[in-house]
Amino acid sequence: MKIVIVDYQMGNLRSVQKALEKVGAQAVVSSDAADIQSADKLILPGVGGFGDAISELKRRYLVDPVREFVRAERPFLGICLGLQMLFDIGYEGGELDGLGLMAGAVKRFDFDSDSEEVATNDFSAGSAIGGSAATQARPTLKVPHMGWNRVRVEAPGCPLLEGIENDAHFYFVHSYYAAPADPSDVWLTSDYGGPFCAAVWRNNMFATQFHPEKSQKDGLQMLKNFAEL
Repeated sequence: MKIVIVDYQMGNLRSVQKALEKVGAQAVVSSDAADIQSADKLILPGVGGFGDAISELKRRYLVDPVREFVRAERPFLGICLGLQMLFDIGYEGGELDGLGLMAGAVKRFDFDSDSEEVATNDFSAGSAIGGSAATQARPTLKVPHMGWNRVRVEAPGCPLLEGIENDAHFYFVHSYYAAPADPSDVWLTSDYGGPFCAAVWRNNMFATQFHPEKSQKDGLQMLKNFAEL
């Protein structure tokens, strides 16, 4: 079983690799398109800016290999920025094209720090995780969203949740969130001033906004489940 972690110089690669080792799985860190093409499972991690990440993938000629891998419905896991890049458009530093593997956009948390009555984010085009923005009273929230937060299951039956209790907590660090055009792509949601998409799942494509490799027991269990698919 060959698990490849995509190296484009912007991910916490070693942390993901060490977490997999802890659950008994071996992974190769590589920026070689041939390794991606021959992988049984692929992980796309990411820390940093949307535009820089896409540029680095392009510079290493890795965009097409990643797209082809996902479209072939082989097991794929995106982490944090690795989730965001799956979408059509990202708005970090302008309007930028993503990988186009999921319809939707990646938007910034938008909180008005000068008002006690503020509009919650329109977290998705789908009513399943928020729908239209609504005005409500709440304390000022900081961006980035950083720390532990509970997730809720929107699409039950995912094999990556085997052995993980409902309402588990995972570790988040992000200023932008994905807004899928199709609510059925939403696997997990969390709440930060309103519900937002915390993970997506379609066939063998899984991606989390949180960091499983930093999420202790439940995060390690999720990585173990992915390795054992």
